[in-house]
Amino acid sequence: MPELKSGCYTIKSHGSKVIRAHKLDWLILLLLVAIELLLDGMEPFHRYVGEEMMTDLKYPYKQETVPFLAAQVMSVLFPIVIFIMFYICQRDVYDLHHATKGVLFSALVTAVITDSIKAAVGRPRPSFFWRCFPDGKAVFDAITKDVVCHGDKKVIREGYRSFPSGHTSWSFAGLGFLAWYLSGKTRLFDRRGHIGKLCIVLLPLLLAGLVGISRVDDYRHHWQDVLTGGLIGMIVSSICYLLVFPFPHQPGGWAPYAYFEMSGEVEGSRYLYTRQPEV
Repeated sequence: MPELKSGCYTIKSHGSKVIRAHKLDWLILLLLVAIELLLDGMEPFHRYVGEEMMTDLKYPYKQETVPFLAAQVMSVLFPIVIFIMFYICQRDVYDLHHATKGVLFSALVTAVITDSIKAAVGRPRPSFFWRCFPDGKAVFDAITKDVVCHGDKKVIREGYRSFPSGHTSWSFAGLGFLAWYLSGKTRLFDRRGHIGKLCIVLLPLLLAGLVGISRVDDYRHHWQDVLTGGLIGMIVSSICYLLVFPFPHQPGGWAPYAYFEMSGEVEGSRYLYTRQPEV
């Protein structure tokens, strides 16, 4: 079997062809952006919060250690920068396109799922008391005994969006995808005994985990919110990755299926290779 060569499919030679072939995917990505913006602006369900339920909702309302914009940059732009670096070395537009599209789908699908659940569940955050009563004077309805908030409406609205954690789900969606990608690119399972490569693969997951921990430390989420958000992000990122790349331990696990299809290395439904091009 002839060895596959890198540098054969550049942005200049195949970029427009790849975009045209996957234009529907990019249109769906735009649709997901629109849906996410709609969900983000939606008023969440205002769950009943009685006075006796305030015991676990009186944690301080403090500034975020990791702002949401920073989490988005870390989980989406950072992986894309890594994809571009590999493209500079290998000149494989299929790898760049499918990895970029994959991480965007991972992040946006995760965001839509997360915000849909947030709006439907309406779980109060640990700092809900101080969001609802910034002056510390609690007020409850005389009949229903539900809270009667008198704080900032936007702050109160966010106070009902605890479950699941959006920061955590975004982080595991993007950085989880990157961990899969790096495990393939470093040939983690090549059975040559280079265990040090595991540190490279685990670093994105560590960063995602630290983001999740910060959400509990900042009293923005309960631990169940963070755990669920991490599971959502990791599951979606794994599905999105495996739709375009083989499992890292399989032959050809270092490149997307489309690369081998264009190289003529297709046998039935399996994509074969000789070895990864050296970079």
